[in-house]
Amino acid sequence: MELDLYCRRCSLWKTRNRVVPPDGDPDSPVCLVGEAPGRNEDEEGRPFVGRAGKMLDRLLSEEGLPRERIMITNTVKCRPPENRVPKREEREACFPYLEQDLMKKDLVVGLGRTACSNLLGRDIRLGDEANVPMEVEIAGFRIEFIPTYHPSACLFNLKAREGLRETIRLIRDRYLPSD
Repeated sequence: MELDLYCRRCSLWKTRNRVVPPDGDPDSPVCLVGEAPGRNEDEEGRPFVGRAGKMLDRLLSEEGLPRERIMITNTVKCRPPENRVPKREEREACFPYLEQDLMKKDLVVGLGRTACSNLLGRDIRLGDEANVPMEVEIAGFRIEFIPTYHPSACLFNLKAREGLRETIRLIRDRYLPSD
């Protein structure tokens, strides 16, 4: 299903500024998935451009992985009011778009507990499961999945930062080696 930039599949359309489509390389074998757009993303129309996005960009740069080589998206494409966690019906309404984003990827990386839980269909404790490869089924495809910390957790938590850094190294070395 092609992303509708005027989507009204759920009530989030009433409070958003814009639908936030995926960013980066749509042909990349790797996709990072966050929870939902925040205020900055809602204003700019790109995922991960606020403080968390700056942290993600910094870690990607430090590990020699250009952001342009991966695809980045969210489980929902519109900002929830007050940056609350997206409701089940909102995630379900957006799921066809997320499926389209993730089809035929070799690796999906869940950024943060909410995105990981949504993709796995169960609760997750990142302290126990971060950077543990597993599989997820998307649109009938079995895809490797790695849960990791959200870049916002990395702003103040060194363990989270090192966990996300480890994930970035894995992506760089295993899925996007230098030419």
